[in-house]
Amino acid sequence: MRKVILYIAMSLDGYIADKNGGVDWIEGDGSNKGNEGSYGKFIDTVDTVIMGYKTYNQIVTELSPEKLVYEGLKTYVITHRKIENNKNVNFINGSIEEAITELKNNNGKNIWICGGAKIVNELIDMGLIDIICVSIIPALIGGGTRLFGERTEKYGLKFISSENYNGITDLVYELKK
Repeated sequence: MRKVILYIAMSLDGYIADKNGGVDWIEGDGSNKGNEGSYGKFIDTVDTVIMGYKTYNQIVTELSPEKLVYEGLKTYVITHRKIENNKNVNFINGSIEEAITELKNNNGKNIWICGGAKIVNELIDMGLIDIICVSIIPALIGGGTRLFGERTEKYGLKFISSENYNGITDLVYELKK
């Protein structure tokens, strides 16, 4: 069965976006500029990317308006808006749990959850995320969108691996079910 993997960057103080929704602080410390880290290896393991509408909107209007950055991946956007699917993007506005479960049961590579925080926390609470990979960025941004909001339940994690490059530390955990 395919795994659902959260692969995301977070500031050392726990944020995935600054107070204005910006992500321009996501970079290493310059100590090893030639090392691209884990992204290249990771992206080869997935064929599907899932994100919330805010993340999608930021990508297509601000970060990469000229072309879809996840070209070649099946792209799904979770939204409450009624938006027609197009050749590049499928919009999920029904049951998130049913959609993710169906995708997990289909053949293919792993499934990447790339944002945002609300979607991530909903999927954790539904027990649908298998692996968490957080790239800790060497920055303290002081506020914005927290990756993990206030939790009402505790979740155990099993350490899988860590990697350091260019001042960034990737931490990989499996969620205990």
